Amino acid sequence: MKTDELVTLLAASGAPADPFVIARRFAIAIGWGAFGSALLMALLLGVRPDIRAAVQWPMFWIKLVFALLLVGAGLFASLRLARPGASLTRLPAALAGPVVAIWLLAVYALATAEPAMRAELIFGRTWRSCPSNIIVLSVPAFVAIFWAMRGLAPTRLRLAGAGAGLLAGAVGASVYALHCPELAAPFIGVWYVAGILAVTTFGALVGPWALRW
Repeated sequence: MKTDELVTLLAASGAPADPFVIARRFAIAIGWGAFGSALLMALLLGVRPDIRAAVQWPMFWIKLVFALLLVGAGLFASLRLARPGASLTRLPAALAGPVVAIWLLAVYALATAEPAMRAELIFGRTWRSCPSNIIVLSVPAFVAIFWAMRGLAPTRLRLAGAGAGLLAGAVGASVYALHCPELAAPFIGVWYVAGILAVTTFGALVGPWALRW
């Protein structure tokens, strides 16, 4: 068969591309990843025992919304980076918005606190375990999101890995927020960001290998 005939045959028999394939793969990945992270949290850590009281405190919701906004930023990045040529012009604002907001709140909290209390606002009681717990709880989401990304067509593999890592880290942080006893904005702005950044960095490192196609 000649090349022209083959091209004509492929063009005539090709089915239209599914416009929702990317969204569907990521919906499946986030759903299963969040379920796995929640199950891991329940087995290893458990929900904070005073959760019924905690949901009445504004800082509990600020912490959770901060993590969920980063889930949104990670999803936006991953959806864009899963296909070639997509624009990333809005990504810096989507990513910086939640981080800058929690940092501004942290600066206000530190500025208005007694000097002797500032270290406690930053370190709390769990600063040693917070980033590592976020990393561990991110593992199911990390695997699921890389599965979704690998089945698509990323071309900027390091950036795509970072976007997938950001999304996984934010999912892990969102789940961890249901266990974490800390509510101070400086703590969240340092240690939650550190945990999510570690997963993002790992995603960037393994992206060129794990997402190669």
